[in-house]
Amino acid sequence: QVQLVESGGGLVQPGGSLRLSCAATGSIVRVNAMGWYRQAPGKQRELVARIISGGSTNYADSVKGRFTISRDNAKNTVYLQMNSLRPEDTAVYYCNAALIRVGDFTSRNYWGQGTQVTVSA
Repeated sequence: QVQLVESGGGLVQPGGSLRLSCAATGSIVRVNAMGWYRQAPGKQRELVARIISGGSTNYADSVKGRFTISRDNAKNTVYLQMNSLRPEDTAVYYCNAALIRVGDFTSRNYWGQGTQVTVSA
């Protein structure tokens, strides 16, 4: 059983900061990549940021320079530091991990339950 446990969402004023965390737990052989996606009401889910096991990252254009993704490989945990938040960043943020579970031979995608981020005055 593999779970992605998210934390850190909430309400923040424009210009403020939040830090999201996501830990992959369970019988895991290897985590290949972890990332964050978000979905605003009436919109499709979109990639926010992603980091692979070697440390390479990629970001959505809308968050470059404001958000930073990082990872603790020993803890199978990914973080998203969000600065200079804007109202348009309001969404449910979902953690994603591409990993190999004990007993599996290929990598599979797993999703967290989502955490609400609201940016409002």
